[in-house]
Parts: sequence; C-alpha cells; structure tokens
Amino acid sequence: MALPAGSALASIEASPLAVALRDSHWIHASVATVHLMGVALLFGSIAVLDLRLLGLGRSLSVRRLSAHVLPWTVLGFVLIVPSGLAMFLAHASDLIGSTLFVAKMALIFAAGCNAALFHAVVAGGMAAWDGDAPPPWGARSAGGISIALWLATIACGAFLAELI
Repeated sequence: MALPAGSALASIEASPLAVALRDSHWIHASVATVHLMGVALLFGSIAVLDLRLLGLGRSLSVRRLSAHVLPWTVLGFVLIVPSGLAMFLAHASDLIGSTLFVAKMALIFAAGCNAALFHAVVAGGMAAWDGDAPPPWGARSAGGISIALWLATIACGAFLAELI
C-alpha cells in the first residue's frame, strides 16, 4: 500500500529498523525466529497449565504447576513483544489494514481477558481442587477457551507471515 510521505505509518516504515528488517533476510529471519521462540514458550507454558485446568494430570498441584510455568510464560512474553513490534514496524501499512492482524490482536486481548477472569473469579478457590479433585466448570472453561484462543492467535500469525 502506497502511503503519503508524511503519514505516521510511512514514518514508521522508513525507520532504520523497519528498513533493515525489510532489506535483510538475515535480520528478518532472526527477529522472526526470536518471535517464534517466544510463541513456543508462551503457548507451551500456558497450554500445560490449561490442560491441567481441563483435568489432565490431576496428580500435579495446580498452584505448584502455575508457579513453575509462570517464568516461562513471562520469558515468552518478553521475547514476543519487542520482536512482534519490530516486525510490525517493517510492514505497518500492510498489517494495519489487515483483518487477520486485527483478528490476531483481538484474540490476544480476549486471551488476556480470559486469564484475568480466571484469576478474578476461579483461582481464589483453587485450594479446594488443587489435588485429585476434578477442576470446577469455571477452571475447565477457562482452560479450554484459553487453548482455543491461543491456537487461533497462532493460526492468524502463520497466515500473516505468508502475506508479508
């Protein structure tokens, strides 16, 4: 998409980082690799906990598992945000008008809301089902919704990668 020279998106895409990402396959591939490593860590750590919320591995303490995977989730997030922002800068005008990009951002927001709702409503009673007891409906719902939202987010990202 051709942009007017003075537009904000044109300025973003003219930044040295954006130009380097578009012009160097090595830089772009390196940033994309960091992003994918972050996605793997984020989704992997969240999926393990979500599967536990669905009732799998009930011999594992939910609280201990949650504490164990949280640093991996944070590390994934720390890798994803700057690498994703860098890739956005390189293709801002293409992405900002893409329904796939909007859908991906909406799915990430929905996943965050789902996690916040789980922590606000369900997690407080975790002690009652931390052992072999089946997780309550709210925990199972949050886990299933989370997995579905993150898989849809990953699918949107894969399709976006093919477009740019």
